[in-house]
Amino acid sequence: MNIRWVGAKKTVYDTVGGRAWFEELVEYFYTNVESDQVIRGLYPKDLTLSKKNTTDFLIQYWGGPTDYSTNRGHPRLRMRHAPFAIGTKERDAWMNDMREAVNAMNPTTEIKEAMLDYFEMASTHMINTET
Repeated sequence: MNIRWVGAKKTVYDTVGGRAWFEELVEYFYTNVESDQVIRGLYPKDLTLSKKNTTDFLIQYWGGPTDYSTNRGHPRLRMRHAPFAIGTKERDAWMNDMREAVNAMNPTTEIKEAMLDYFEMASTHMINTET
């Protein structure tokens, strides 16, 4: 079963309540990032566009509207993150911040596990340096 679909026709996006849920998840995440000494410097001072892009990407990935691809093209996550030195330390900090955000949202166990599994895989894939 593709976890992006829950039941016959309902996506994770629909199940959690749509855009508002993902916007809140991203707010929790970036609140964590703002105080994270390890990764804060990887982000611009103004996080407005980062929040929008992350929200749109997650919405699309989890079965919602495809605004991300419409506005930005194919996600190409590894390419988009290539300019930033991402090692295990940065990956672990990012994952910790996202895990806390997901936990704060209290999704169903199935959705929580699927999201955390995806974030583990995707964040590990972004590692591009040994430092």
